[in-house]
Amino acid sequence: MAEIVILLAVKKIGNALANGAANKASAHFAKYGTQLLELQGSMNRVVRELRVMHDVLCQMDIRNRNNQVYEGWLEEVRKVAHVMEDMVDEYLYLVGREHDIGCCFYLKKGFRKPRSLLSLNQIAFKVKEIEKDLMHLSETKNRWVPMIINGDTSSSNYIVKRSQDLANISRSLDKEDLVGVDKNREKLGRWLAGDDLECSVIALLGMGGLGKTALAANVYRKEREKFHYHAWVSISQTYSREDVLRSIIKELFRDKVSVLSNIAAMDITCLEETLKKFLEEHKCLIILDDVWTPEAFNDLSRALIHNDMGSRLVITTREGVVAALASRGRILTLEALPEDKAWDLFCKKAFPRDRNHECPAELRPLSEEIVNKCKGLPLVIVLVGSLLHVRDKTMEEWRRINVQLNWELINNSSLDHIRNVLNLSFIYLPTPLKSCFLYCSLFPEDYLFKRKQLVRLWIAEGFIEERGESTLEEVAEGYLKELIDRNMLQLVERNGFGRMKKFRMHDILRELAVDLCHKNCFGVTREANCGGYVEMDGRRLVLHKLNKDIQQSFSSIHRLRTIVTLDNNMPSFTLLLLLCKESRYMTVLELRGLPIKTIPEAIGDLFNLRHLGLRNSKVKMLLRSIEKLSNLLTLDLFASGIHDLPSGIVKLKKLRHLFVEKVIDPYWKGFQCSSGMYIPNGLGKLTNLQTLQALEAQDDSLRHLGELRQLRSLRLLNVKQMHCGRIGESLLQMRCL
Repeated sequence: MAEIVILLAVKKIGNALANGAANKASAHFAKYGTQLLELQGSMNRVVRELRVMHDVLCQMDIRNRNNQVYEGWLEEVRKVAHVMEDMVDEYLYLVGREHDIGCCFYLKKGFRKPRSLLSLNQIAFKVKEIEKDLMHLSETKNRWVPMIINGDTSSSNYIVKRSQDLANISRSLDKEDLVGVDKNREKLGRWLAGDDLECSVIALLGMGGLGKTALAANVYRKEREKFHYHAWVSISQTYSREDVLRSIIKELFRDKVSVLSNIAAMDITCLEETLKKFLEEHKCLIILDDVWTPEAFNDLSRALIHNDMGSRLVITTREGVVAALASRGRILTLEALPEDKAWDLFCKKAFPRDRNHECPAELRPLSEEIVNKCKGLPLVIVLVGSLLHVRDKTMEEWRRINVQLNWELINNSSLDHIRNVLNLSFIYLPTPLKSCFLYCSLFPEDYLFKRKQLVRLWIAEGFIEERGESTLEEVAEGYLKELIDRNMLQLVERNGFGRMKKFRMHDILRELAVDLCHKNCFGVTREANCGGYVEMDGRRLVLHKLNKDIQQSFSSIHRLRTIVTLDNNMPSFTLLLLLCKESRYMTVLELRGLPIKTIPEAIGDLFNLRHLGLRNSKVKMLLRSIEKLSNLLTLDLFASGIHDLPSGIVKLKKLRHLFVEKVIDPYWKGFQCSSGMYIPNGLGKLTNLQTLQALEAQDDSLRHLGELRQLRSLRLLNVKQMHCGRIGESLLQMRCL
């Protein structure tokens, strides 16, 4: 994990050194130019040391992860890398990052004050201290940290055992991954299609990783059309009864617009009555996926009427006490795959492009050993097979994986071996993908990610590396595809062009990643029924569901780089003003759906801000200080209360994604349910724009539209016939559209 922090620090230092800020500063302030050059020299030495550290850590034998002394040393490395990131941000704040405008605004504002010069001296002193700390850490490693290469590993513990109370470990395998389930699939299909008119409850029971959800989903897709209505709902350990009932109603009433428009206003009693009345009259198939306790099932079963229409209720669970609630003779217990089926599944994942998924003869003995260690669990087989698919097909590489996997399975209990293999999959991720993967874990269980939204956040966080002539968005989409191919994320839906659209993170993977996030100060989450004071030491904070405002109490608010809110029912967000004043290195502010009506003027001081999301908020005005956010990449004002943009919006030359569509009718019942926004003079200056939604068609704006040649997505509203000629000419300039 230390390599993640180091890589981010290295990239940030590289940006600072590439800008030539010291040369620009020397021209204006010759007296202090030498200090700036000396500081950059120190930063150069630090970045060289960090690069070497990063490369060494990435090459370390996996079994060193067991070493307690080694882990302690890594923790110190992480601390130094975080301090260095703070210093680089401080430096960037003082001298600016812009090639075009140089340091004008920031140097003029900062260097006239002795306090700012003191800050520069403090930065220089801190960077010198970091140099010494890195040298000391290198010496400490050589003296005290034993490195395991090919030696004995019996005295070490590769995986620190975590709590066995894992959440939601069901896994939806792709159709081609469903191996050895024919009998269970036939039996489940027969139970669903039976002539019994009484509503029966069917339970799929088995330990995590056996493919309960995959089997249920496969049969559900095949049999659901035989029912009048059908619904699939995931239940988590911290489920909300009201949310689950609302989800079931949305699925069952998907074609009844009048009911759907009223769901948000229903209380739990009304939800129950609505659902009961509907189920009394129809034959329905309902899947409750991943039920953990009898109480959870009982909470919901009161609304799930047992009629005589032939309805079926299917639950998947790992708990025998939950399965015992099924109808007599309707428990389907999943078992591990037999050897031949386990081998077939492994070959499909490890050799997907080979003819008939055939394993090379020289690798077969080692492959058979690896499959045997997977204990017939589809979860383990799929992940190990996917891991080997991207490794060199050599006996040396196969033998190394086999030895390490064997060590894991022998030294951990049977309940831990799935998690150990997941750790193995995580450790082998390239460093940039590790950051992207951990970032997903900060969102709630079963959170449905959307590709474009997540890609924009990853880019804003600085996780994405430039690759040739590809855009950052294209590189990020490649990262996403790789995480899905490695089975670290689950593809849920493709769009009409076949591109990835929606996906989820598997719950057991999320549990692993959340633990890593907390230990390494990568980020923290704030869960339901919590509010009030927050004590945290992470760089990122994602707020899930809160019934209270977050008060102004952070142990390290100045270190925060990211705030994401996911709950539009939060009564207020008084923390925003404090964030703008104290967290001046904020990178991502995603405040969609919040009831806030204003944003502070001080938001313009967030020099590093790259993503500002106010979608569906009640903010009514965008302040002029927004023009100072020279690093902003995404500005999302969709369906907010903002109706006009300040003229300075065209100064945001790095802006890549601009969402300014105004929603007139949130229920989309009429023809004109939304309108665009007028962009002031200077639209042609936003030459990095890739997304513009939606522009109100007016002569002034359309005159410069053709200059936006990087546009991939354009939405124009209120287009009149007289506009079409100019629009056509502009579109011809947009080769990337």
